[in-house]
Formats: sequence, structure tokens, C-alpha cells
Amino acid sequence: MQDQIHRLPKVELHSHLEGTIRPALAKEIATRNNITLDPNLFQVNGSYAWSDFPSFLKAYDSVSSCLKSGKDYQDITYEYLKDCAKENVVYAETFISPDHAAECGISYDDMISGIASGIDDAERDFGIIGRIIVTCVRHLGPTQGLNVVHTMVDNPHPYVVGFGMGGDENAYTLEEFADVYKIAKKAGYKCTVHAGEICGPESVWDAIKYLPISRIGHGVNCIKDEKLMGELQQRNIHLEICPGSNLSLSIFPDWNSHPLPSIMRKSISISLNSDDPPFFNTTVGQEYHDSAKHFNLGIEDLKQISEMAMKASFIDSKIKSRLIDKIQKFQS
Repeated sequence: MQDQIHRLPKVELHSHLEGTIRPALAKEIATRNNITLDPNLFQVNGSYAWSDFPSFLKAYDSVSSCLKSGKDYQDITYEYLKDCAKENVVYAETFISPDHAAECGISYDDMISGIASGIDDAERDFGIIGRIIVTCVRHLGPTQGLNVVHTMVDNPHPYVVGFGMGGDENAYTLEEFADVYKIAKKAGYKCTVHAGEICGPESVWDAIKYLPISRIGHGVNCIKDEKLMGELQQRNIHLEICPGSNLSLSIFPDWNSHPLPSIMRKSISISLNSDDPPFFNTTVGQEYHDSAKHFNLGIEDLKQISEMAMKASFIDSKIKSRLIDKIQKFQS
């Protein structure tokens, strides 16, 4: 079973690019940019040190601060996709934050061109295909969200395939971001949004009521509302689920209480994702292995998850069809 899971073509739809930077790479880039990282950022074993959601966000921002150029974004993209390819991930979408880059003094164009170079290099070297979802930050407000979406729409790049939003779920309302999302949708971009992770099912209801989305980041608290789960299934709204992240952030106390099996039983489309892999001591492949172990999923279940993920991806239809075919032809 372990070997079968390893060989299975996998898909990742939910990772934050700055959150994929492994500690060794963070130190390497910081040294290159003459930046001193806080020693308290690392545990004795070398992994990132944080204890709760606020300290996780602080650690995430500290790591992101080492980035100073498009070259840095190229390197972190390449290393992330290389790690994915080792686990037979055939396709990965990653969230990028122009706001994070701007804080580090990096222009949108430099960030995108750096990431695109990393995607090209990884596809050349490992055969993996990567794409970009531009995100605004919810707690920075809808006005800044408008700035981000206009920048994306006015500077199109073929690797930018979607628009989304992360940040504090308790900040503002999703209705206040409706105009932001309308701009992305009108320009032809598919959309996703973080909802139902920290907050309850009402945040997922708001997402499907006010925003033109086909996917939701996390969405696991839909489990508290039977009617909502039926609505997600009926509308074919895909949930980008990150079990390891949920447990690390104490959204659920343990594997037995995680709702993924119940969500699957409702025939809701889902994917398995790493979110911020080195912070949560996970990888895409690890999420597949852990889900098999703790949720009693067989190889056919995992194959179905890969197929659902690929169908929910934002890539163009030609590549999507080719990769769906590759997953379907996998023989365990």
C-alpha cells in the first residue's frame, strides 16, 4: 500500500508559496540577502518554532521577510515543486501574495516572473506542472483587495489561473469583497476563498452566497450544517482540505475527530493538500499516506481524490484532460 500511494499521481490545490520555504532554504536566502533571522524562529531540531495560530502567523511573516527579489521567488518555487515531484505530484497550484511581496520591496512583475521561471525550470527538470493563484489578504480590507485584483487583471500572465483570498476569517465580511471577486470573474479567472477553517459554517454560506467561487479553501466546518453539505454537493463546490494543517492548528483535536470521511460520504468534491508544509511537518504525499492510515482510505479512494482535485483545478482544459487521463490510467 505504501508503494502504491507513492506511485499514485497526486494533485495539490492549496499551498501558500511563502509557507513552503523549508528552514534550510530560508537560512540560505537570508544569508544571500544579508538578513538576520530571529534565532527563536527555529527549534533545536531545526524546524520552525510556533505554538498557536498567532505565533504561527508571526513565524510565517518572519520567514517571508527573507525574500528580497524575483530570484528568491524563483528558488522557493523550484524547490517546492521539486519536493512535490519526488512524491509523484503531477500538478500543483500555489497561492501567492502580492501584498507579502510588496512588504519585502518586490514588485508584482518581479514576483510573477521569478515564480514563472521556477515553474519552467521544475517542469523541465521533473515534469511537474505548476500554476499560480493570486490572493488578496482579507484583514487588509476590500480596498486593498481591489488594488490586488486590478494589478492581476491589468498584468495578465499565462501561469496565473485563478484568484483567491486568505487572511483572518474574522475580518470584514465576504459581502464586502463581492466587487473584488466580480472583477476577477469578469476577466475570466476562476475563484476560491478561505472559509470554514477558523469560523463556522456561516462563513461558507457567505462564500457561496456572495462570491463567484467554484472552490473553498478548507471549508471543513461545513460538517456542522447538514443543509450546507447538501448545497456544496449540489453546486459541485470543491473543498481544498488540509488535514495536517487542521490538526496542527487545533481546528480538530485528533485524526478521529477530523470530518474528511463524513464529507466524502456526502459526495462532496475534495482534495488533499499541505497548506504550509514545513510549518506543519507535512507534505502532499504525507497527507495521502496519513489519510489512508487514519481514515481507512484505499488506493482507489485516493485515486478518486486525485481525480476530483484535477477536475477542480484552474488549469486550461487541454492540460487538465491530459492529467485526468494520466490519473485514471494509474494501475495500483
